[in-house]
Amino acid sequence: MNIQVFSRISLAIVAAVLASCQPRPKDGQNTSATSKDTAAIQQLKPSESGYADVNGLKMYYEVYGEGKPIVLLHGSYMNIPVNWSAIVPLMAKDRKVIVTEMQGHGRTKDIPRELSYEGMADDVSGLLKHLKTDSADVLGYSMGGGVAFQMAVRHPEQVRRLVILSGTYAHDGWWPEVEKSFASFTPDMFRGTAIQKQYDSLGNDPAHFDEFIKKVISIDLKPYDWSKEVKNIKAPILMAIGDADGVRYEHALELFRAKGGGKMGDLEGLPKSRLAILPGTTHIGMMQRTNILVPMVTDFLDADLDAPPPTF
Repeated sequence: MNIQVFSRISLAIVAAVLASCQPRPKDGQNTSATSKDTAAIQQLKPSESGYADVNGLKMYYEVYGEGKPIVLLHGSYMNIPVNWSAIVPLMAKDRKVIVTEMQGHGRTKDIPRELSYEGMADDVSGLLKHLKTDSADVLGYSMGGGVAFQMAVRHPEQVRRLVILSGTYAHDGWWPEVEKSFASFTPDMFRGTAIQKQYDSLGNDPAHFDEFIKKVISIDLKPYDWSKEVKNIKAPILMAIGDADGVRYEHALELFRAKGGGKMGDLEGLPKSRLAILPGTTHIGMMQRTNILVPMVTDFLDADLDAPPPTF
C-alpha cells in the first residue's frame, strides 16, 4: 500500500473523529445516546470545574456526580465535549466522574515541553492530588489508553481499576498498516476540519495549530514498548477493542493471558482482569457503543473480583 493510500486512510480517520464521537439517536447498530440521553447531556452541568496547576500546566478539568471517582482520559486531538458527551451523563448517575483535557488539548494550553504518555500520566497524577483524591478508577480511550497504562505503571497507588478502550501498550499493538499510516499525518490534512474549528473555538492561538498537530503526531512516531511494566500492573484491567479496531487482537490477548486469562473459569476461577472484543465496532466507533460499554464498564468497576464463579 503506497503513501497516497495511507494519506487517504489518515484523512478519513481525522475527518471522522469528531463527528463520530458526537451523540446521535440510536438506529440499528448505531448504539449511541438516545434523544433522552442527548437532552441530559445538554442540561448536565459540572459540580466543579477549573484549572489545576500541575507540572507547569494549567490543566482544565470538570467534575460531575457523586460516589466512587473515575477519571476519563480522551483520545488524540480531542477534548471533553467531543470524547465524553455521551458517556458522562450515564456514568455520573452513581459515581464521581472527573474529566480533563491534556497538554495542548482543549482548554489546557500547550507549554514548551515534549508531549509524552509518561508526562501526561504525571499530569493526571497531579490533578488527582489537586482534587484531594487518593485513588480512582482510570478509563482511557485511544491515546488516553496509553496515558492510563502509564498512570498505573508510574502512579500505581492512585489507580484502583484500569479500563482501556482501543488503546495500546506498545507501538506494534496497532495493525501494521495503521502504525505505518501515522507517518503520513500532516497539519495540512487537518486544515478546515472540525478539529481545527474546535481548537480555535476554545481560545487557542490559530497560529500554533500546526505545532499542536505535529506535537500530537509525534508521540506515535517514536517506538515504545511497555509490555513488561504493563504486565506487572497490580490493578485489575478491563481491555476492550472493536473487532474492526486499529488494535491487533493478539496484542489484547497477550495482556489478558498475562493477567490470568486463557483458562476455563468454571474450573480454575475467574481472572480479576477482563477482555472484551465488541462486534461490529471500529476504533472511532468504540465511543458510539454507549449501550454496551457503560454497563460493561460499570459491572467491572463494581464487581467483587474475589468472589468465586457461579455454580449450578
